[in-house]
Amino acid sequence: MRSEAVLMRPEQLDLTSFVRAGDLVMWGQACARPIGLTAVLADQAAQIGPVRCFAGLGIDDPTGRSVLDAPAVVTMSYTGMGHRRAEAAGRLEVLPAHYSAIAAAIDDRRLVVDVALVQATRAAPDGLHRLALAADYMEAALRHARVVIAEVNEQAPLVVDAPVVRPERVAAWVESSYEPLTSPPSESGAVERMISAHIADLVQDGSTLQVGLGKVPEAVVAALVDRRELGIHSGTVGDALARLVETGAVTNAKKGRDHGVSVTGLVMGSRAVFDAVDDNPSFALRPIGYTHDPDVLASLRQLVTINSAIEVDLSGQVNCEVAAGRYVGAVGGALDFLRGASRSRGGLPIIALPSTAGGRSRIVNTLSGPVTIPRGDAPIVVTEHGVADLRGLSLARRRECLLAVADPAHVTALEHSQPVPGNLSTRESP
Repeated sequence: MRSEAVLMRPEQLDLTSFVRAGDLVMWGQACARPIGLTAVLADQAAQIGPVRCFAGLGIDDPTGRSVLDAPAVVTMSYTGMGHRRAEAAGRLEVLPAHYSAIAAAIDDRRLVVDVALVQATRAAPDGLHRLALAADYMEAALRHARVVIAEVNEQAPLVVDAPVVRPERVAAWVESSYEPLTSPPSESGAVERMISAHIADLVQDGSTLQVGLGKVPEAVVAALVDRRELGIHSGTVGDALARLVETGAVTNAKKGRDHGVSVTGLVMGSRAVFDAVDDNPSFALRPIGYTHDPDVLASLRQLVTINSAIEVDLSGQVNCEVAAGRYVGAVGGALDFLRGASRSRGGLPIIALPSTAGGRSRIVNTLSGPVTIPRGDAPIVVTEHGVADLRGLSLARRRECLLAVADPAHVTALEHSQPVPGNLSTRESP
């Protein structure tokens, strides 16, 4: 249901009537980016003047028309993923916030969204359009932006249980038909498969899964096809989780809430996952306020959270943000989900990573970047060399367990490194 009087093609839209110099423009991240609208913004950015664009996870546009390359545009994001060019040009502003805090910041007007560009689905049976592919923080932007412009993409998958794009909130509608941006699954190798085998041994039937981005999480999901009665409650659903649903391993029958429904805030992958969620009542697209709510997570049965990291130090601190001096990751939702798993009955808070990268150990004495996950929330750390369950362990015992899962070529150097502050004795009793 929309006003046909303002329906137009993207190229007919004059954004200078809606966007002002100095505005913060936000759009759906990753596959949810409304590429017709962002292409228009790229073409008209010079006329509008300097703007800031909150872009989230970035995916390259095959047309090469990126608004974020415009000299008048500063990119703001909670992550460095997909924003290498903006960072190199000195036009990347990083918001180092927990993923769960982004929508709250919009609601509280600490993050003021002036213009929201949304990709919307075809009309649902009730005649209303839904947010396409991402509810996450876009649901809050849809409610609070000064101006909302909606691009109805006839090829976007329709998740009926998703936030409605209210006609009264929309200043202009444009109509498009294109394949949404895709993010093909990462190819896993022998190391990722070894890590996934260790994690699969920990996951019991009836568990609820949250899976992050990257090669390791994708490989883990592939190793769980023989499980039964699994549930899904995740910030992101991609091809691997969709395949797991198709195998019958996922029923969502025992996760404690949302009976029979896989819940996510973002759909990110290839056409395979788009087809899996399209018009499928067993999927729900929910905002951050639900997907990352601590009480919701605590209520889930056997919540297994599987996220990756850049490095882990010998005290159990985790860096998920900076590698080689570059902001490549994010604070993201890892800590939100780790704490949720810790409160869930039978939950497992897992950080999974290869033990080395570029010949360097990823189990380190001292982090080379910020502490994304503090040692007070030390998780289960899994590498190809095994499992280090740091929960309830002293600093000295953590050190021993992490050395056991480090790459053998680096263990001697790590053993001779100075223990972290607070580890007063390497001979503590159990």
